[in-house]
Amino acid sequence: MLQGFGQQIRQARKEKGYSQRDLARLVDLDFTYLSKLENDRADYPPKEDAIRKLAEHLELDAEELVFLAGRIPERDEEFLRQNYKAMPALFRRMQENPEFAQKVFNEATQQDEQEK
Repeated sequence: MLQGFGQQIRQARKEKGYSQRDLARLVDLDFTYLSKLENDRADYPPKEDAIRKLAEHLELDAEELVFLAGRIPERDEEFLRQNYKAMPALFRRMQENPEFAQKVFNEATQQDEQEK
């Protein structure tokens, strides 16, 4: 079953044995905000550095967590700015054609696996 950002954080936190207060202190977040994140009630996603700290302490993939939170990694922002005109068409085509989207995802993940 696919999990959202908050569900992944909550599950990993519990598996590590952290209380919300303990984890919030480790990553410099207010524990009430962490609670809202875990319950998908936060008004905005955390900043990228906070997401990376969460990933580090919870042993989660930081890149995946950044995207799952709805953020674009800072290192990818320049690429998006350089290709901003193509992005809406690419996303629209992927949404309208799931086979095309799957092909793009498969090629991207295969390249990642080869680079590891």
